[in-house]
Amino acid sequence: MAGLTSRIVRQVLPLRPQSLSLSPASVRMISTRPLPAKVRIVEVGPRDGLQNEKAMVPTSVKVEFISRLASAGLTHVEATSFVSPKWVPQMSDHKEVMSAITTLPYPSVSYPVLVPNIKGLQAAVECGAKEVAIFGAASESFSKKNINCSIEESLKRFEPVLTSAKQSGVKVRGYVSCVVGCPYEGRIEPKEVARVAKIMYEMGCYEISLGDTIGVGTPGTIQAMLEEVVKVVPLDQLAVHCHDTYGQALANILTALQMGISVVDSSTAGLGGCPYAKGASGNVSTEDVVYMLHGMGIQTGTSLEKLVEAGKFISSHLNRDTMSRVGRATQAKAA
Repeated sequence: MAGLTSRIVRQVLPLRPQSLSLSPASVRMISTRPLPAKVRIVEVGPRDGLQNEKAMVPTSVKVEFISRLASAGLTHVEATSFVSPKWVPQMSDHKEVMSAITTLPYPSVSYPVLVPNIKGLQAAVECGAKEVAIFGAASESFSKKNINCSIEESLKRFEPVLTSAKQSGVKVRGYVSCVVGCPYEGRIEPKEVARVAKIMYEMGCYEISLGDTIGVGTPGTIQAMLEEVVKVVPLDQLAVHCHDTYGQALANILTALQMGISVVDSSTAGLGGCPYAKGASGNVSTEDVVYMLHGMGIQTGTSLEKLVEAGKFISSHLNRDTMSRVGRATQAKAA
């Protein structure tokens, strides 16, 4: 979940993925729970995907991108972030974006926005936001280096946000980053992830998104983490947010589905990189996720063709090829 912070860490550190592995004896077979008949995709491209872009993306392009995603059938499109422009300049047009998307002809689509604190919430509500997201971490070091406070301090900051949001009738989604690995601490204990997720859930978050922020997770570590979290947070109120840094995202998502998860975060065109592994890919692409799900007979309510077109649209404005393998294959086939 690179970018779920009000500050972007730019130091490149060794990831030591081998330190995150499990012994064969500790990995049990995933339960044969039936796969979900339908999966809800939470699209994070317009916010998580674009916020690390150095070249400013015009507001009109962002709005058109969001519109195309909504027309593709996505019901949840994370639109922008109400953080300080000092930390995330790309999101400085959040008011303009919110003003424009409220006029889009998709009344059933939710456009959540990221807020770091009560000030961000108030600004978002003033702009008509009906859903917001807050972000925490399961790593003490990650929390301190990204938002200048400990995990406990960050959780305290969330209390007035949840209270005010409830009074305003605004839904709150919670993100927990570094759920299997941290660039500073290495492996993260599943029990710590469960502890943080439980607190955020009990505060009032209607859904907890579990993020493999640096993309070092494997089916084994994702399974071990989820086994702890589902003990304290209802399964139907969990989501996964997988990065594809080591090419494990789809395998990790499949693991989560086999364990009963039915909400998946993704980013069209694979927008969004990992600032801890130079040149590494970041968010798993929505097109690749939808292709896999449709191939398994799982409904998403989305048009893969329209998603590919949306990815092509935003990639052309960023002057780069799409990071989606499905997008690239589709374009090559059409050439």
